[in-house]
Amino acid sequence: MANVPSDIEIAQAARPQPIVEIAKKLGITEDELECYGKYKAKVVPEVLREREKKPDGKLVLVTAITPTPAGEGKTTTSVGLADGLNKIGKRACVALREPSLGPSFGVKGGAAGGGYAQVIPMEDINLHFTGDLHAITTAHNLCAAMLDNHLQQGNELNIDPRRVVFRRVMDLNERALRNIVIGLGGKANGVPRENGFDITVASEVMAILCLSMDLMDLKERFKKMVLAYTYDGKPVTAGDIGAAGAMAALMKDAIKPNLVQTLEGTPAFIHGGPFANIAHGCNSVQATRLGLKTADYLVTEAGFGADLGAEKFLDIKCRVAGLKPDAVVVVATVRALKMHGGRSKKELGTEDLKALEAGIPNLQKHIENVQKFGLPVVVAINRFPLDTEAELALVEAKCKELGASFALSEVWEKGGEGGRELAQKVVEACEKPSHFKFIYDAKMSPKDKMGAIAREIYGAEGVDFTPQAEKDLQVIHDLGKDDLLVCMAKTQYSFSDDATKVGRPSGFRITVREVRLSAGAGFLVAVTGEIMTMPGLPKKPAALSIDVDEHGKITGLF
Repeated sequence: MANVPSDIEIAQAARPQPIVEIAKKLGITEDELECYGKYKAKVVPEVLREREKKPDGKLVLVTAITPTPAGEGKTTTSVGLADGLNKIGKRACVALREPSLGPSFGVKGGAAGGGYAQVIPMEDINLHFTGDLHAITTAHNLCAAMLDNHLQQGNELNIDPRRVVFRRVMDLNERALRNIVIGLGGKANGVPRENGFDITVASEVMAILCLSMDLMDLKERFKKMVLAYTYDGKPVTAGDIGAAGAMAALMKDAIKPNLVQTLEGTPAFIHGGPFANIAHGCNSVQATRLGLKTADYLVTEAGFGADLGAEKFLDIKCRVAGLKPDAVVVVATVRALKMHGGRSKKELGTEDLKALEAGIPNLQKHIENVQKFGLPVVVAINRFPLDTEAELALVEAKCKELGASFALSEVWEKGGEGGRELAQKVVEACEKPSHFKFIYDAKMSPKDKMGAIAREIYGAEGVDFTPQAEKDLQVIHDLGKDDLLVCMAKTQYSFSDDATKVGRPSGFRITVREVRLSAGAGFLVAVTGEIMTMPGLPKKPAALSIDVDEHGKITGLF
């Protein structure tokens, strides 16, 4: 592996096809595109409307084991799988989330895949792309500004400034803005009150974008967003302050799915990007539906482990959009499983069957969870050079015990060619009978829905609620919103709400600290443990390595 080029060097060496040629592979004409230069485009809404009666292709969801510092490669596998499906003669495309600038300049890096399984133009996708996240940020903050202006201009709706629940957002990691005071400096500068910032991908505007069926649905959902409460406890919505129309105007282009390509010319829809640990972790419904109507196989991913992104994809997105997956891929690495078995990152280079054996229960739990939804499972082992045959054989044996098929994935090094075996296993899985079902009934109480997820998916003994969470749930009940779905905000590093409990912990309970009402998105956000909706930068952020030269060539982005 010596002298292997970096991800950005591989991407910059690629020779992409014009985006109009990529669109033709899906039967989309140049007139149905709004091009952003030669290699990026938005797809106009008429494409989906005109193909609505066409049968859907096969829907393949890619998820993963619980993340570790060793890395799993979920996006890389998704891209390589789509390339692999095309290699074996299937007409496939991939649908991914848009990266946030927070992790791009923080510690995680971008989200365009890696090695020879990437989407391009990599730099554009990981930076400003087509401006969708900027539009979301602006629409959200316009609503916040109009709310504060309402307070300033006489407060006709009798809003209690102490009960404003709508914070501001920005698409960067910025811990210093988590909690702030605004309106200081005298009467002309607004009504003083506490406020704060979340990261854009945690915004309800982002969630609404990704769950809306079209622009008018988006606007109607905006109207339902609860921003504050009056002195007598009545909710005040974005519709009440007249913000929904202007917000939708700002989002009229952002709602259109983006089309790009992989290194091998596979069409790739990249649209929307909510985090899976603090939001629902899936790309837009529109991009997913567009892929299903224009390809025979659509590969899509859900963020972090199957306990987070996949659960929300299946329980929230599929329910809202009427989707039914045909198969689920769970990505794992021998290295990560050894970390779940107690090894440190520096110890992963040598064979250790004992540690691997101890870590495999994490993979087993994720397989079991997918099977609880009634779906066929394929385990993709993202192979690293130092993985031994004995280690791979052990993983394969455990997969067979649980009725999950297994394939080695070498897409990072070989692109689609390294995804042939995985692609074939996925095709076989898609032909198996599935009995898709949800983990909970939407008519259950919020506590029962949270309890079902905690027990069935996390393996917890139950859920505890802080006094603040109890107050939040009472308000939600009084508003008649008990039937909304549940979006759990939880650490990605453990099945529990304690990031230090790796592997497959047992004997634990989940603590819900607060419950946020996202009436426009159609779900309740249950905030657990120490999860934060505005991340901070690490001691050595990725931004320290990112630079650009006089020719505009970017370096250090990954």
